This record gives sequence, structure tokens and C-alpha cells, in this order.
Amino acid sequence: MRPRQNPPTAYDITLCIEELRDALAAHDITLPSLRVDLPTFAGAYHAPVGLIALGNCNTETARQLAAALRKASGR
Repeated sequence: MRPRQNPPTAYDITLCIEELRDALAAHDITLPSLRVDLPTFAGAYHAPVGLIALGNCNTETARQLAAALRKASGR
């Protein structure tokens, strides 16, 4: 049985977002909506991990992101 890990804190998620933002910026990709999904830290909803809002980008940005991810994976 694996030891149970503590769920990430808002600080952990914020660091993750900054790392993702920096990685995307290296490919000239900016996602203005990239942020912590605050409802996952409030109320009775208990997500298995903190969620990050990544959407709300235009088609050009989505295509750049897909190309950068394909390039990074060698496809």
C-alpha cells in the first residue's frame, strides 16, 4: 500500500502555474486565463488534487501549444 500524500496547497499549485507559464513562454505561448481554479479550494468540493484553469485561449494559441507539446515529445 502506497503512503497517502498530502493534497497540494494553493502555494504548490501557484508554483506549478508559474513553471507552466515559463515553459509556455519559451515557445512564445501566453495563456491569459492560466490560473488557480479557486473553487477547488473552497466549500465542500474536494478535488483529488488542486485544479488549474488552462482554457479560454484562441485557436492560434491552442495550435501553438499543441505544436510545442508535440515538439517536446518528439512527435
